[in-house]
Order: sequence, then C-alpha cells, then structure tokens
Amino acid sequence: MYDQIMLFVFGLILLIKGGDWFVDGATAIARKFHLPELLIGATVVSIGTTLPEVMVSATSAAGGMGGMAYGNAIGSIICNTSLIAALTIAIKPGEAERKTLILPVCFFAGASVFYAGTAYITGRFSRLTGFILLAGFVVYMVMTVLQMFKNKPVTEEAELYPTEVLPDIEGQDLENGPIWKSIVILVIGAAVIAVGADLLVDNGTKIAEALGVPETVIALTFVALGTSLPELVTAITSLAKGHGSLSLGNIIGANLFNLVLVSGVSVVINPFDVPSAATIFGMNASYVLDLPVMFAAMGIMIIPVLIRQKLSRVQGIGLLCIYAAYCTAQFAMPLFA
Repeated sequence: MYDQIMLFVFGLILLIKGGDWFVDGATAIARKFHLPELLIGATVVSIGTTLPEVMVSATSAAGGMGGMAYGNAIGSIICNTSLIAALTIAIKPGEAERKTLILPVCFFAGASVFYAGTAYITGRFSRLTGFILLAGFVVYMVMTVLQMFKNKPVTEEAELYPTEVLPDIEGQDLENGPIWKSIVILVIGAAVIAVGADLLVDNGTKIAEALGVPETVIALTFVALGTSLPELVTAITSLAKGHGSLSLGNIIGANLFNLVLVSGVSVVINPFDVPSAATIFGMNASYVLDLPVMFAAMGIMIIPVLIRQKLSRVQGIGLLCIYAAYCTAQFAMPLFA
C-alpha cells in the first residue's frame, strides 16, 4: 500500500501545480485581450480553482466510481466551509459586504435544495439532473457577468478588481511574452491536472479497498481536502490583504461550482445512485450525515454574515469543531456498521 500512498500524494501535487499553471495561462490570455480583471477573477480564476474537483469527479464518474464523484463534490463543500473558511475566519475575522454575497448565496441555496431534494426523493442522479445543474452554472455565470458591468463601468478597468487578489503570474513572463507561450502553459496545466486526477482517483480507491474503508469516505475526506487546496490559498491571500468579502465570496462560489459544475459534469458523463456503502445505525450516511453537515456548515458561516455583515472568531472555531467531528465520524462508521 506504500506505493499507492506515494502515487496518491504525487497525484495531489500534480493537481495543485497543474491548477496553478492553468490559471496562470488563462489569466495571461485574458489580460492580453484586455478583459476587465473583475471578469477574470470571477470566471477564469474561480473555475480554475475548481478544476481539480471537476477532473477528479469526471474521472471517477467515467470509471463507474459514482461514490468517489459524489464524495468529492460534497466533501469539498464541507472542507471549504468548515476547514478552509473556518481557519481564515478563526485567524483573522473581518467584515463582509452583504450585497456582494446575495447572488452566490441565493444560487447556492437553490442548487443545494435541488441537489439534496433529488438525493432524498429519487436516490439517484440522472443525466437530466446533470444537465439542470450545468444550466444553473451557465445562468449563474451570465448573471455574474451582467452584474459586474451593471455595477461598474468597463472603462474603470483599473479599479474593477484589485490586482493583488488575483493569482500572481510567475515573473509576469506570460503576460509580457507571446500568446503561444500562455496557450502552451494552459494546455500543459490541463494535462497535468488530468494526470493528477487519474492518479488520485485510482490510488485513492486502492487505499480505500486496502483499509476496508468505503471509497466515498476517502473522497469525502482526503480527496476533498486535496482538491480544495487552491481555495485555501486564495482564501488566505484574500483575507490577509483585507478582502474579507472576496475571501468569503470565493468559498461560496467554489461551493456553488462543486454542486452545479463538478456534480453536473460527473452526472452527465455517467449517472449514478446516491452512495449507500457507508451507514450509520443502518441508515444511509449520505442522508443523515453528509448532506445535513453540508447545510449546517453553510448556515453557520453565511447566516450571521448576512445579518451582521461581520465574521467572528466563534464562527471559525465552531466550524473547525464540526469538521473534526465529521472526519472522526467518517472513519468511525465502519466500526459501527
């Protein structure tokens, strides 16, 4: 199993580095075409930080591992909220502007209710469900772009989005160099992500089998944590620079993308049933643990912010406790099955 662990870690490293290259290449291309940086941040960067989850879930679904695809999407939401956001909030609480969060919060609420309702009522994610989720992603992106241009004139490009909260392009070589170089970096990044996702899924499944742990549990914990590292870097950078709304908005946006983009792509590729390998006192763990924790974590993070427009250290500590309890429950389940 040592070889599988090493390949799992190597796949994780490839995912992180590939995502970095992909965002660098895409951002450089967008800047060469003089696109507003706010548009770059809300589209290219947001999708780029979610690309590892997309590739892992798509690879899992294509290989018939629905449990891994499902676990990665839900697990990433829980990890983003109760670990990544929690750490940044606990370390440096700040203010968050309500109006900037209304759109992503409303879309996440709608998508999560639809997703959970489908799981509870039908117990299966059909291809139609996947297309509906992807349609939600398209609508959200269109509304986001329209909202940007409505709130800020395009001519104020320099003020639309602070450059310091966008990923730095290494040495600025890509931005100043020929466009073919940016395209090559973009393609290489996508290829590295694909290889990393394949290694992560294959070896994560083998590790789960060797330990006698359901693949869903591995996806909900280790895989979800690994694919969420880009969000961690973005959140810490944003919060450290005093952009509390951006940090929180990035987490909410990433969580929304996990539902509508990551889950949508994987379900369209290969529909699957709600995983039932893990149980709690004879009940499907997805129904009594995973989905309720997802809603609880998002509620604890979002509701106080919408009311007070502030992040508190108590929120962060409470969410960290939830994540610790959740991970403990995941690995303790096989003992009580």
